[in-house]
Amino acid sequence: AFDAGNGNLLISADYSQIELVILAHLSKDKNLCQAFLTGNDVHKVTASKIFEVSTDEVTPEMRRTAKTINFGVIYGMSAFRLANELGISRTTAKNFIDSYFATYSGVQDFINSTIEKAEENGFVETISGRRRYIKAINSANKLEKSGAERIAINTPIQGSAADIVKKAMIKVNTELKQKFPEAKLLLQVHDELIAECPENQAEQVADLIKNSMESIITLDIPLKA
Repeated sequence: AFDAGNGNLLISADYSQIELVILAHLSKDKNLCQAFLTGNDVHKVTASKIFEVSTDEVTPEMRRTAKTINFGVIYGMSAFRLANELGISRTTAKNFIDSYFATYSGVQDFINSTIEKAEENGFVETISGRRRYIKAINSANKLEKSGAERIAINTPIQGSAADIVKKAMIKVNTELKQKFPEAKLLLQVHDELIAECPENQAEQVADLIKNSMESIITLDIPLKA
C-alpha cells in the first residue's frame, strides 16, 4: 500500500509488549513487573514459572504456550478456548491458567477488583480517564455477564494502549513538522507508527519517533519502542 519515494525510506516504530506493560502497571504484580524491569523476555519468564524450569531450559513450544496465556488473560480467555488454541486437553489448559494466576497473583487481584468496580459504577476507565460504560455487567444472563466481564478487564488495558498510541502519534506529527518538515507520518496501526522521510535524515527521524513514543507517559514499567 505504501512505497517510499525516490531517496526516501519508510520508518516503522512499534511499542514492545505495550499491553503487558500496561497490565503490569495496573496490577502492580511483583513478578510481572520484575520480568520487565530486569529486561527479560516476559514470555520466557512466564514459561519458566508455568513449566517449572529455568529460563535457559524454555523451549520455543513452551514460550509459545506462555505467550498465548499472557495475552489470553487480557482477553479473559477460558480454559476451553486455550485448549482449542494450543491443541491440548481442557484439564491441562486449566492447570496452565491456574499456574499463571499462582505466579501472577496481582493480576488475579486486578481482574477481580476491576470487575467489582465495574459492577458498582457501571463503567471502567483507561489510564487517562476515558470511560467505557458496560450495561450488561450486572446482567442475570450468564453469557451476557461473562462477555461484559471480559470487556471490563480488557478495556483498561487495550483502551489505555490506544490512548497512548494516539497521544504519541500527535506528538510525533507535531515534532516532525517542527524539526523535519520533509518527513511525514503515514500510518498508525495498533501499537505501530509508520513514517516516511529522506534517507539522509532517517536515523535522526527514527530517534525522534522512538524518544517521543517512549516519553509520552510515565508508567511503573518504562515503555520501549
